[in-house]
Amino acid sequence: MQSFVDELVSQSTQTGMTVNGKKTKEMLIGSVIKNPPVSLSLNDTDVDRVSTFKLLGVHISNDLKWTQHVDAISSKIASRLYFLRQLKRAGATSGDLMCFYCTVIRPIIEYASPVWHSSLTVSQSDVLESLQKRAMNVIFPGYDYKTALINGGVDTLRSRRERFFVRHVLNETSCLHYLLPPKRDENITTKLRRSRPFENSKTNTNRFLNSFIPYTVLKISSSVLS
Repeated sequence: MQSFVDELVSQSTQTGMTVNGKKTKEMLIGSVIKNPPVSLSLNDTDVDRVSTFKLLGVHISNDLKWTQHVDAISSKIASRLYFLRQLKRAGATSGDLMCFYCTVIRPIIEYASPVWHSSLTVSQSDVLESLQKRAMNVIFPGYDYKTALINGGVDTLRSRRERFFVRHVLNETSCLHYLLPPKRDENITTKLRRSRPFENSKTNTNRFLNSFIPYTVLKISSSVLS
């Protein structure tokens, strides 16, 4: 790995870009490694080895779980829910409050959701949904969650994330569609009663099954079969 890092530094230097070793982090992804490799150095600077790292607003953990990212979202939303309550006390209408929620609060909850949606646990999904429930309780007090969603003209967060996959990822014009495996031969699939456009990935763990590509392939198959 050190040789690859040295090559990266060399190529970057040739193109006029300086890589900052103090801002570079190393992460060992996977289960506990009994004999971890030696630490890397970059431009005579030791690279920090971390277990979690915030990359473009997404908290990535070395166990590839999203607990810390969900916790970070929850913490960030708390202050925005406070401002929502302040607007409520100031006499803002439900329409104005919904506008504030949809433009200031919900984008934070859904930020980069294609990265982590497929790997969320049920409890993590419930935590995110509870954030929207709290907002609906402020905007439409006295109503149950389902009725509040109808009044606000919005859907559950999970259904919105699922719909994103159908509209933007499963669509062949999507910039992510090239990541999927080649389609099966249509001369064969058209003759089958319940044909799948892609072969399902062989997965040995639930973690891999819920990763982006296997999850997307399953979604395409289920949408076609339904």
